Amino acid sequence: MSVPEFLLLVAAGVGAGLTGSIAGLASLVSYPALLATGLPPVTANVTNTVALVLNAIGSVSASRPELRGQGRRTVRLAAGAVLGGAAGAALLLSTPSEAFERIVPWLVAGASLVLLLQRPPRALAAQGMAARGAAPDPRWLPLGTFAVAVYGGYFGAAAGVMMLALFLLTTGEGLARSNALRNVVLGLANTVAAVAFVLLAPVVWSAALPLALGLFAGGRLGPRVVRRAPQTLLRRLIAVAGLGLAVHLGVQAYS
Repeated sequence: MSVPEFLLLVAAGVGAGLTGSIAGLASLVSYPALLATGLPPVTANVTNTVALVLNAIGSVSASRPELRGQGRRTVRLAAGAVLGGAAGAALLLSTPSEAFERIVPWLVAGASLVLLLQRPPRALAAQGMAARGAAPDPRWLPLGTFAVAVYGGYFGAAAGVMMLALFLLTTGEGLARSNALRNVVLGLANTVAAVAFVLLAPVVWSAALPLALGLFAGGRLGPRVVRRAPQTLLRRLIAVAGLGLAVHLGVQAYS
């Protein structure tokens, strides 16, 4: 790992942490940065997942005010997150590298379209609060959490988008509290997948460590940005960038 590559990954980590908090698409920045250092696709994804653990730690530590009063809900959803992360990791480890390289552009494109077409989080929050109010969470919410966590453990681009939308529409909480819950639950799924990869897959630690440092910093800054940033404009810019990345990865994979 050269000094320029080290600095690139630190900067990419900061950008990924901010992007993840704003739009749930941290891998949009961190995954191609790892590819740029020469890592093959599956190895880059595995290394990215391990590094993202520090992003979750940073995000959760900065979201403590919004997590107050959500302890019981978090415990209920934790089992689905843990099982889903493990299932996603198992699915990735059973996917041949060449097949994964061809799948990734479609995943990135789909994630970007979801982000581009989805209504703004504040609108989803208003709908959820109007529909749910003080009603208890639906019984199927842990199952929905499991389904999103499977995808998060496999690749993860837009897993944060889907998890946030799920919580906004079902818990009756506002954006900040739903975002904090998303950070915890998706962080659990990612951590379980990361542990599996550390034990069973090739993690490039020389790339994971600088990326993780940047992700931790970006994760710490992210919740503050979410509270103040122009969400709609930033999400659309990130989505357009994601579509461009999907085209670039698709040309590489299918040429």
